[in-house]
Amino acid sequence: MTESETPDPRGKRRLLAVAVLAVSIYLVLAASGAMFLLVVSLKQIAGDFGWPRAVPSFAYLLFFAGTGIGGIAMGYWFDRAGAGPVSLLGMTMLGAGAALAGSIDSEWQLYLVYGAMMGLLGYATVYGPLSINAMRWFENRRGLAVGLVTAGESIGGTVWPPVFRYFNETVGWRDTFLGFGVFVLVTALPLSLVLWRRMPARDASAPDGGGRGAGSRSGAPAVRQRTIALSTFATQTAFCLAIVGCCVSMAMPVAHLVAHASDLGHATARAAEMLATALLAATVVRFVGGALLVDRVGGLISLLAFSGLQTAALLFYAAVGGMLALYAVSALFGIGYGGISICYPVIVREHLPPAEAGRRLGVVLLFGTLAMGFGGWMAGYIFDWTGSYTPAFLVGAAFNAANLVVVLVLISRMQTGGGAPMRLLRQPSGSR
Repeated sequence: MTESETPDPRGKRRLLAVAVLAVSIYLVLAASGAMFLLVVSLKQIAGDFGWPRAVPSFAYLLFFAGTGIGGIAMGYWFDRAGAGPVSLLGMTMLGAGAALAGSIDSEWQLYLVYGAMMGLLGYATVYGPLSINAMRWFENRRGLAVGLVTAGESIGGTVWPPVFRYFNETVGWRDTFLGFGVFVLVTALPLSLVLWRRMPARDASAPDGGGRGAGSRSGAPAVRQRTIALSTFATQTAFCLAIVGCCVSMAMPVAHLVAHASDLGHATARAAEMLATALLAATVVRFVGGALLVDRVGGLISLLAFSGLQTAALLFYAAVGGMLALYAVSALFGIGYGGISICYPVIVREHLPPAEAGRRLGVVLLFGTLAMGFGGWMAGYIFDWTGSYTPAFLVGAAFNAANLVVVLVLISRMQTGGGAPMRLLRQPSGSR
């Protein structure tokens, strides 16, 4: 066999890693449509049935509650079986659920479809499992890997709202739901089969590390743990509290920006573009934020920066009403929102046992998704009570400020010595 014919295990692994990453991005993009479809259709659904906006907002809450509860079970399943079977179930439920949602005629049907099918068994398979799986393939570039995977959601947020708005106004929201469900089943379901591939056995020699026990055989990853002077339980509890603060506030613009901007007198098309602007900014941050910030200074310090930007954006949403100002604030919100989504999987992988990353991230994300659902519902409830989204955005900013307090406490407990957190974590010596 000539040198050119010699197998290249590292090259094969890199190709597989790129394929897994590309498929993961697309699956997150496709799955995110389930959330944005309800967001864009919120006013039409409520109007057609004569419901208050709190009804579809409650379906939004159930979607995230189901996602959070299901995420723990999916995390356990992922830790044992990998991403393939988990993703296959999720794409099936998301596609079938969207198709069924187009034929609802009562509140309980909307709640059942969004809470059980599209949340508990659908979206629960996406964010956590695919992020952890990507970090296993790109062990030394965790922030970049998570940023690229989660960028699928913000790309979806850029693409889906204008598409859904167009079809809602031309064929109606029912046919839009049906069409989206068929699209997911036809495209995302077959691609999920790619994730059944496991990493080659000798990937420990590859530059990115990896393997099922990623970090157990390569040098750096094993020391990216217990850098916070708290017990594992206390550290995870603090992460759960922190994610509540930022996710309650995060959900308010994501779920209600289109309705808020249209209530202020802006055209529905412009309102959808504002949400798309936020998600476009989040996309850019997810592509570059992992490499430029998260992989350099660590997840906690990055979370402090991005959460601060999101707090400012909520305050600005409460204060401005002009079209250009809303576009600018949406971009600011997108930067904070996009950056935050990178941080939590990386933080869990850095500071909690790596072999339990799937289930532990599932617990943290349960609190986050419950907070997302609660924030989306609460904003709708406050609007029904006050006739304005301004008080809701102020409440959201207060929740985000609480997140900043928790993160500052955690940073103060980091055992960093005299160096920056990520430099310490990358030292080849040390132990738990």
